[in-house]
Amino acid sequence: MSEIAVPVRIVDVAALAGVSAGTASKALNGTGQLRAETRERVRRAAEQLGFTPDSIGRGLSSGRSYTVGLITTDSFGRFSIPVMLGAENALGAGEMSVLLCDSRDDPLREQHYLRTLLARRVDGIIVTGRRTDPRPPMPIPAHVPVVYAFTPSQDPGDTSLVSDQAEGASAAVRHVLDLGRRRIAHVTGPADHHATQVRRAAAERTAGEALVGPALHGDWSERWGRLAADLLLRRYPDLDAVTCGSDQIARGICDGLRDAGRRVPQDVAVVGFDDWDVIALASRPPLTTVNLGLEALGRRAGELLLEAVAGRPSPGTTTLPTRLVVRESTVPA
Repeated sequence: MSEIAVPVRIVDVAALAGVSAGTASKALNGTGQLRAETRERVRRAAEQLGFTPDSIGRGLSSGRSYTVGLITTDSFGRFSIPVMLGAENALGAGEMSVLLCDSRDDPLREQHYLRTLLARRVDGIIVTGRRTDPRPPMPIPAHVPVVYAFTPSQDPGDTSLVSDQAEGASAAVRHVLDLGRRRIAHVTGPADHHATQVRRAAAERTAGEALVGPALHGDWSERWGRLAADLLLRRYPDLDAVTCGSDQIARGICDGLRDAGRRVPQDVAVVGFDDWDVIALASRPPLTTVNLGLEALGRRAGELLLEAVAGRPSPGTTTLPTRLVVRESTVPA
């Protein structure tokens, strides 16, 4: 029979480093007033022995849980999963774990998850969702840091991170103008959505006289895109470009144009928004679209949360850049 490995203890590390167990614990936890050479000696001893700090013990000694809650309303994970991946990349450097809680847009479920996370004594909370409309701030105790990512807080004093949707929509229009298109339409989602309003206003402002008419509003679906393509061709037969409020709509536009005998992009260039790869890459042809930079946004949210946990909060709203991704729906392969 093979022998069962005996876990390495903090006293073993301390003995090898020639310090007390308390000093070794402080050195590995980054606490206490210790000389740099002492911390380094303890670190090398721990590495040599293969010592893994006990998270429970570490939490008891530091007063922290080394866990962060992420509350989202995005049941499909379209927006929250990239945000979470980015946050994990940043929080992993601080040896912190992320607990994902999906409220499914249910206020009661959201309150239940909040109570659960607070009972677990999480070090902080990231709040995100599937819409960019500012949301009411969550009733989180002042001593628990919170960062709102993608879905900002209505309180300007909270820490919020958003994507620069306006610049993304402007970049989409500038792209088709640079291609020589001068009969441009804009097709987008529900008129009362914040994302719709921001993207539409920027597109209209940038297109100017090249805009053939008012924006068309519908739902965020391929079906609406197909219907919109038929409406556009009836009203503006000389149409040569369409910018869209989402990739689903853009993919439907491409299908509708193809069904009507129009070539994309030779006859009509089409640009989406969101860079949702399961839609954008499967479109015929693949979509030129605006990438929201969600992983970068999540990574920055994690960094800001770590800073807030360390006592350095950053109140206010920060806007992160988007990026135009050019594919075959505007430039032939």
